[in-house]
Amino acid sequence: MNTTPPPKLFAAQEPIFPRRVTGFFRTFKWWIMAFTLGIYYLTPWIRWDRGPALPDQAVLIDLAHRRFYFFWIEIWPHEFYFVAGLLIMAGLGLFLFTSALGRVWCGYACPQTVWTDLFILVERWIEGDRNARVRLWKSKWDMKKWRLRLTKWAVWLLIAVATGGAWVFYFTDAPSLLRDLSAGIAHPVAYSTIAVLTATTFLFGGFMREQVCIYMCPWPRIQGAMMDNDTLTVAYREWRGEPRGKKRVEGAGDCIDCMACVNVCPMGIDIREGQQMECITCALCIDACDDVMERIGKPRGLIDYLALSDEPAERAGATPRPIWQHILRPRTIIYTTLWSLIGVGLIFALFIRADIDMTAEAVRNPTYITLSDGAVRNTYNLRLRNKHGEPREFALSITTEAGLVLTLEGRDSNLVVVPADTSSIQRVYVTAPAGDPAATTDVTPLRFWVEDVQNGERAHRDNIFNGKAR
Repeated sequence: MNTTPPPKLFAAQEPIFPRRVTGFFRTFKWWIMAFTLGIYYLTPWIRWDRGPALPDQAVLIDLAHRRFYFFWIEIWPHEFYFVAGLLIMAGLGLFLFTSALGRVWCGYACPQTVWTDLFILVERWIEGDRNARVRLWKSKWDMKKWRLRLTKWAVWLLIAVATGGAWVFYFTDAPSLLRDLSAGIAHPVAYSTIAVLTATTFLFGGFMREQVCIYMCPWPRIQGAMMDNDTLTVAYREWRGEPRGKKRVEGAGDCIDCMACVNVCPMGIDIREGQQMECITCALCIDACDDVMERIGKPRGLIDYLALSDEPAERAGATPRPIWQHILRPRTIIYTTLWSLIGVGLIFALFIRADIDMTAEAVRNPTYITLSDGAVRNTYNLRLRNKHGEPREFALSITTEAGLVLTLEGRDSNLVVVPADTSSIQRVYVTAPAGDPAATTDVTPLRFWVEDVQNGERAHRDNIFNGKAR
């Protein structure tokens, strides 16, 4: 009887403890982290005066009133094409940067990367650099280990709470919500949203760092379609580094197998093994390797941003093509052109949109009614939009070839006051007098007009009048 246990099909995840590194790319990542976190945490607190009737928060997603405010720009629900256009631009921008420089978004500006960098910074500050954290991981759970771990988790939790709290401030007035949250009288949705975002930030940034990038994010599997041999990405010049070894012997490569590039990698991979799905091109291995090369008197760039198409030339000792030739190629030019066209189109649409608008919807139940004097009347609901920061008086009218008459329900005139930055529905009646051709014609075209009495701005909508066909 065979008592050999079956082989394990699953290996436990080995923790990764990136070593501290200094250099150009690490400094650049610090600046990106500070910039992006500053935008995220501080933006809801920026004030922007739009007038007494409008919110003074510069960036606000007002779901209750179905508005999106971005400084001087206000997006209404029927203008969602602006948001759709921005999402398309974001996608094209991601394609553009990936085709030109690999996964620079993942390596520098992705929220998972930014918060993971912040959490690792806290971990290094409390527990020490890589070797100290490895020893702590392998040590028994004594008072020192509990103290360090609880301190680290407490700071992580504070960052996570601040992250979840900052998000909800984008959806309502930030100072008012902060007072309500502090007093315990905020809406339960606010507390539940903060709790969910706190938990996800704490888990993803603290315990599921590289797993999120490898298993949860789809982009590593899509990036291959965006990259080609001319894409500049982090790579190892194995023709210069091999054969590697710690001993300096004749014919050996520049790589001394010091493992510095592996020890600083937040994904725990060895860049010397070639292009890998896990690599987020954070370029920390470049900083680590350049530091070693300087110390042993070798040229920098053993690990660098490279294009695979330059490999034959570099192997032969020739000068590779300039960087701009890798970046400016048909694929990137097409992406840039499409991105620019959509951006110009959105800007053009933003500047030509009117400050007043209307829609006209016929009431079809019934389609028409016949009055006691033989006249035929149709009913319509006009939605009037006032995008100004103060109430405006609108004048309603119609144009048609027939003798149709417009009257407003509940009003003695054709004037309607619409409150600031809102829309209102006004029911109107269009009547064809007895004997008018429109009263006995199946369909008569007509046009509704709305005019801003203050500045004369006008808008219109076309519709039809339904008559009593013979």
